[in-house]
Formats: sequence, C-alpha cells, structure tokens
Amino acid sequence: MSHKILLTSKEVNIILHRLACQLIENHLDFSDTVLIGLQPRGKFLAERIKQILEQEYKVQNVTLGFLDITFFRDDFRRGDKPLEANKTQIDFLVENKKVVFVDDVLYTGRSIRAALTAIQSFGRPSVIELLVLIDRRFSRHLPIQPDYRGRQVDAINNEKVKVTWKEHDGEDSVYLI
Repeated sequence: MSHKILLTSKEVNIILHRLACQLIENHLDFSDTVLIGLQPRGKFLAERIKQILEQEYKVQNVTLGFLDITFFRDDFRRGDKPLEANKTQIDFLVENKKVVFVDDVLYTGRSIRAALTAIQSFGRPSVIELLVLIDRRFSRHLPIQPDYRGRQVDAINNEKVKVTWKEHDGEDSVYLI
C-alpha cells in the first residue's frame, strides 16, 4: 500500500490553530458552547482544539465531552465482526447549548447522522455545528457539510484518508492510502 502524505505535523498544527481561531470568532466566550468529540478518532482532535483554545488563546472553561455513536449508526449490524463500543462521556446537559461536533474525517456523513440522533439523549441543543480536520468531498451519502474544515481532500476509488495523532499514533499527520 502506498502512502502519500497530505499534511505534515507542522501543517496539522497550523490548521488546528486556524480552526480554533474560527471557533473563537463565532463563539467568543464559549459560555453557551460545548465541544463534543465523536468517538473514537474525533476525541483526539477535540482534546487538541480544547487545549489550544485554553492554553494559546486563554479561553476559559471550554466544556468538552465525547460521544459514542456505534449503536446509532445505520450500518452497525452489517459487519462480520461484533462491534466494540467506545465510552460516551458527557456529564453536562446540551439543552439550549451551541454544540460543536468534532471529528477527524467527514466522509459519507453517516457518522454525523448517527451523532445527531445520539445527542438527543442529552437534551435539545439550540444549534449544532460540525468541525472536521479533513473533508472528503464528492463522497457524501447524506446532505451534510462541515461548518469548519481544515482541508478538503479529493480521494477516489479505494483511497482512504488516515489521520494520525501524536498522543495515540506517535505523530501528527494525514496520509492518503
């Protein structure tokens, strides 16, 4: 399998800061805004965005949670192997809050549709936005688009986009495989 590097560690860092600045422009003090990382891979991006907001831009009290969408997906019974659920960790209500879903790659849109269903268990948000590091254009099955995107990628045929995180994989990078 050939790997083509799409984003280096330095480029990922620049994009993360740009995404954080865009969030600040739209949400200012974050008193009514919560970030929710979609498990499993959106967790790393959400944690990093929160860290940048608090440490680099001195935003106080950024609320962060993690949402497992495994059993809300429309394809969860279609695989050959049993699914392993991740942990939902939302210890706050989202009622009347501005929710920002955070995920690493937007592909077909099915994960986001599942997240929209799953979040209802925690209240009714006033607004839901979507932040993604990579937007795979031309591959959507549902009419879902990100509000904040790091980079658009045109992957064709059987190409996959793989995002690696320093905390989990040893490096920050994005590959086309």
